[in-house]
Amino acid sequence: MHFYLAFRPTFRYKKSNSSTKLQGKSMIHIKNHKQKDLFDPWAFLGPKRRQLLDQSWAGLFQKELLSELPVSKVASFFTDGFGRPTKELYTALGALLLQQAHDLTNEETMNQVAFNTQWHYALNITEESDSAKYLCPKTLWNMRSIVVDNGLDAILFDHLTDKLATLFKVKTENQRIDSVHIKSNMRRLGRIGIFTSSIHKFLVNLKRNHKNYFDAVDNALIERYLSKESLHCFSMVKPSESAKTLTSVSTDLFHLVEQFKGLPDITDMHSYKLLKRVLKEQCTVNLSDNKRLVAVKRPHDIPSDSLQNPSDPDAAYSGHKGQGYQVQVMETYGTEKETRDKSLNLITYVHVEPACESDAHALIPAIESTQDRELAPDELLGDTLYGGDENCQKAQELGVEVISPTKSTKEEDRITLSDFEISEKGDVISCPQGHMPVTTKKKTRYTAAFDSHYCRSCPFQEACPVKKGTRYHYLRYTEKERRLAQRRAYEKTEAFKDRYRWRSGIEATMSEYDRRTGVKHLRVRGFKAVRFCATLKAVAVNIFRATAVRRALNNEKAVHQRRLLGHIHTIFVVKEHLLMAWGQLRNIFTLFGHRYGHPLKMAG
Repeated sequence: MHFYLAFRPTFRYKKSNSSTKLQGKSMIHIKNHKQKDLFDPWAFLGPKRRQLLDQSWAGLFQKELLSELPVSKVASFFTDGFGRPTKELYTALGALLLQQAHDLTNEETMNQVAFNTQWHYALNITEESDSAKYLCPKTLWNMRSIVVDNGLDAILFDHLTDKLATLFKVKTENQRIDSVHIKSNMRRLGRIGIFTSSIHKFLVNLKRNHKNYFDAVDNALIERYLSKESLHCFSMVKPSESAKTLTSVSTDLFHLVEQFKGLPDITDMHSYKLLKRVLKEQCTVNLSDNKRLVAVKRPHDIPSDSLQNPSDPDAAYSGHKGQGYQVQVMETYGTEKETRDKSLNLITYVHVEPACESDAHALIPAIESTQDRELAPDELLGDTLYGGDENCQKAQELGVEVISPTKSTKEEDRITLSDFEISEKGDVISCPQGHMPVTTKKKTRYTAAFDSHYCRSCPFQEACPVKKGTRYHYLRYTEKERRLAQRRAYEKTEAFKDRYRWRSGIEATMSEYDRRTGVKHLRVRGFKAVRFCATLKAVAVNIFRATAVRRALNNEKAVHQRRLLGHIHTIFVVKEHLLMAWGQLRNIFTLFGHRYGHPLKMAG
């Protein structure tokens, strides 16, 4: 009888102190995928299936991207001479990427690694063994934890994106930026739900870890919040009773905070810190007759980065999009119609942040990040929030021109500075009625003086920003107002419309980002996990796009080769006909010579 000992690899974090290295085989398994095989391990597929794999994302991933995975960064978290052997690190790290690319669960990922030939080809798994083609859930979990906790997803994105940019000779001069709202795997809670869920979570952890303190909690409060069945009652509160219920649950939460505030064992608990956070964000505590009274804040007084669900403390709220996170995405684009289908629109920058963050803060970090990797744009398209005056000035210092509409402040039937004709130096040339200023000067701000005779008789005097002064009517404006006025005037031109029309193409990217990878509804919670998933899914979009461009380029080469072969065949046929004709002529000349004794000769 044979006994087989099955075990999964143990991922052991490397300690800072040096440990004794065991003699023998290395515990870190890394395969050199650049080394060629003596015999083709994929010959069993046949030419047709092999061609399909080479043209798919699997062929691109194996030949160009697999060896670019940052396994050296991952290997530093393992001990070479101690513990059980690791799984092949390229396989493990590649499986994490492909899992996010195809939006799979851990079980589905295990099955793909074990049985899917396309995955085997992409990861270059040529060995038929469980050690090569089996990843247990614990292995996936540990490898994912290493990548998430140490921010290696950003390094992976940079490595593969830079490789694709070099491989496809991506032109980065023209780029566009936008954000997309995504949600983690958390339930959407109202204010009552946030209070009750936080109390429930605290009571569960208190009972589990500090039973003696749990016994000191009021039994009535335990009955209301500990069991999940009792929590369901709060979801059935009538709208007319919601204010009363909110006051009740906020009072219960305040009593719990006060009851345990002097106990270090309790105050260090994560769930207790969430109680304090909810109390601070949702309530105000007032002193009255030496008593502390709790009052619930108005909805407009609650900050947008307040707790949305105890299961995901990092999620925030956007009044425009709701609860969750947002991803800043910047990509290249092409304007030439002839080469648009054969050029790669590459996502060059991706950044995850809470939903409460403004897009205005994302522009400069995006430009600086791409500049560090030599992928920076010369021209960047964005919507209104990205194109603030401060952002445009900083971007200009970095050598980037931002093409974006200005925020509209124009009231109806009002004349603004953009309606005046302004020179390149910033001086007013004429007013909307065509009258030139008497004098113009600049100190701390620009001043244009108009003849009061024209201004007093102007039919638009009430709507005009020119105001009456001692000697003249004056128009005063700052340098910032001048820049905004010139931008608003430029927005009305056909040149601006022709340049800015390419910004809408990023909406298709956001749609593809969600359709192909499921980024808008993730299976994870917490900022680090959400960042990991969103970043790797952006890498997946780049891979799928690169595959399509590669296929188009290969098809073009195939068409060119077929045409070339056709020309060669035509030349060959003509040559054969000429040789046949020459052979017949030679026979005629030879026969004539034999018959008449005078050989015929052809002039050279």
